[in-house]
Amino acid sequence: MIPTNHGPWAEEEYLALNETDDRVELVDGSLYVSPSPDVRHQFIASRLAGLLHQTAQTKALYVFGASGLRLRPGRIVIPDIVITSSFDFAVVVAPVEATRLVCEITSPSNEAHDNVLKMHYYAKAGIPWYLLVEHKTATLRLFRLVGTTYFPHAVAEPGQALRISEPVTVQIRPEDLLP
Repeated sequence: MIPTNHGPWAEEEYLALNETDDRVELVDGSLYVSPSPDVRHQFIASRLAGLLHQTAQTKALYVFGASGLRLRPGRIVIPDIVITSSFDFAVVVAPVEATRLVCEITSPSNEAHDNVLKMHYYAKAGIPWYLLVEHKTATLRLFRLVGTTYFPHAVAEPGQALRISEPVTVQIRPEDLLP
């Protein structure tokens, strides 16, 4: 259960919450609480993480699901999937400096949040690649960072394949992610 502190929240207070049933993110002194993702969302995340993991290990990269990611002091978010290079795994949250790709799977309740706000945060933090998966159709949208802005790099709808060459090399068909 989240305390009723009206904020602003310090990073130390946020980290003291430990694990909860909800997704709790810290953004500039405010807590953003989302319910746990539904079964379909979790299925897509699991299948996608498995596909990414197959080639990530060949490049000495790591794939994490739903882990805290520090974008900057006071801004800790929880992407659905993160690909990183090696870092000190004893830390509580992953450092943005090691992050190569983040993935968000949209849901009806967070579509605008992932398409606009989180994309902006990830771009400002300098994460080179952003993969967006549309919950209903599993359409895949890969964005590449240029400066501090993401630009569309590739799209795959069901019946097509998304080819990713950086930071991992993989081909993903949206229908392979659906139950």
